[in-house]
Amino acid sequence: MEIDFNNIENAFFEIFDQIRVLISQEIWENILLNCTKNELFVLILLYRGAQVNMTQIADYLSIPLNTATGIVTRMEKKAMIERVRSMADKRVVTIVLTDAGKKQINAMMSAFIHYGQRFITALSAEEMATVGTIFDKVITILQDESNKEVQRKSSVRKIVIE
Repeated sequence: MEIDFNNIENAFFEIFDQIRVLISQEIWENILLNCTKNELFVLILLYRGAQVNMTQIADYLSIPLNTATGIVTRMEKKAMIERVRSMADKRVVTIVLTDAGKKQINAMMSAFIHYGQRFITALSAEEMATVGTIFDKVITILQDESNKEVQRKSSVRKIVIE
């Protein structure tokens, strides 16, 4: 498909219509198993790190601590995770996956692997290399935009007092 740069909006919606199956409700419900984006990231963080504290979750998600607390509370109600107090220091609370949380992350990983294998087997080695190059460029652009946003938010505004 050739993109008409004079009419980028129509080109965007044409591409969107062609790939909407990738973001269909059925596929994402199957993969994410009724998880929000942030819950998915917490599950992945715990899957990779076994146990973390609230500050690590907030930092990982780039969100305030009180928002992380709300996410953890919701996940605790769903029995995906639990808060565990340290035996050595009762003030220290770590977050760990429950058996249900482990099953959920394993089911998600299986679904991602399934769709990934289908994608990979449909492409030649050359096409995979091209996808990798494009993906790297997209990530670089998104990281640059994210860095610009952080710089805009962190710049100090001077207020002139007369």
